[in-house]
Amino acid sequence: MRSVAGQCIVLLYCLLAVLLVPVDTWLVIAFLSVIVYVSSIELRQSEKMYFTFTIFYLILSLIRPQFLLFSPLVFYHVLEYGRYLPGFFLGGMCVFFYLKENPRLFVVLALGYLFSGFIWYETSSYRGLWEQFWKMRDAGTELNLLLEEKNRALLKKQDDDIYTATLKERNRIAREIHDNVGHMLSRSILMVGAMRAVDSEKNFGEALGQLEDTLNLAMTNVRESVHDLYDDSVNLREVLETLAREYVFCEVQLKFDMSRQTPREIKYSFISIVKEALNNAAKHSDATRVKITAREHPKLYQLVIEDNGSQKSEENTESLENIISVSGGIGICNMKDRVRTLGGTIQIQKKQGFQIYITVPKKEETA
Repeated sequence: MRSVAGQCIVLLYCLLAVLLVPVDTWLVIAFLSVIVYVSSIELRQSEKMYFTFTIFYLILSLIRPQFLLFSPLVFYHVLEYGRYLPGFFLGGMCVFFYLKENPRLFVVLALGYLFSGFIWYETSSYRGLWEQFWKMRDAGTELNLLLEEKNRALLKKQDDDIYTATLKERNRIAREIHDNVGHMLSRSILMVGAMRAVDSEKNFGEALGQLEDTLNLAMTNVRESVHDLYDDSVNLREVLETLAREYVFCEVQLKFDMSRQTPREIKYSFISIVKEALNNAAKHSDATRVKITAREHPKLYQLVIEDNGSQKSEENTESLENIISVSGGIGICNMKDRVRTLGGTIQIQKKQGFQIYITVPKKEETA
């Protein structure tokens, strides 16, 4: 846009120079020709077209001096492309010979060239600053995106660290309650039982019975609290990663995409199923890779266990068929029972390996 404004300023200067000569038909043709010249070059942006039109305009200037009045605008485009400048200077020599009898017009055109060069220089400087501004803005935008990504990663890591620390603290509290309070309550219950046994006169029988019931209730509550804390402290991702890392039979690839608020029954079932599947792969398969995928969808949980094993002997083939069959394979039956208890479905396939597909629907939360 700034380039167009600069060209309009140079054209205005050329129109002022026209006032020094009488207006005739060739002057109008020259004006229309320079308009076509500028418009064509701006629209096509082709060096070949620029070269052709510039040479053609110089030839017209040799034939009709009226075309020289608009040559500063052509000179602007010569500077814009930065090529074929000697040819234009050759045309300038023609200007000198044509206008040697009119020194005033020659001075006006010379000043026009200088003015056109100044406008081109200012426009180029502005364009360079504008391009630099856009580069800096793009770099700043990219840097902001990188910083936002790093901030999200740091916040996620912070949340993961807090979540892991919370689970560890729950596990520690559960251990402390089990090892200290639980043992003290157990000893108190035993002492109350001994006191009731030696109380021959039964003077404190009723009181000791109430105390024993209270202690038993407290012990039950403590056990439930310990179990709840321990269940909540189980990190499904960490357990599966540990199983995959410690499995030495073959390589295990784990893909985990489940939230932290996974129900405890889902967590324990998935852990047991993965253990059983890895055990079966070690016993009945010659797999070199096991792939485990645990994923949470909006309406269900999904567990997929696949291996690339193939049975090369009859004995191994019969073992695998027993595992897949409904009547045989205690591990597979346990998997099916666990999935059935959760209200899910399980599919077992033998196709280029061994695949287990498990889906468990999410329970609707009641208000």
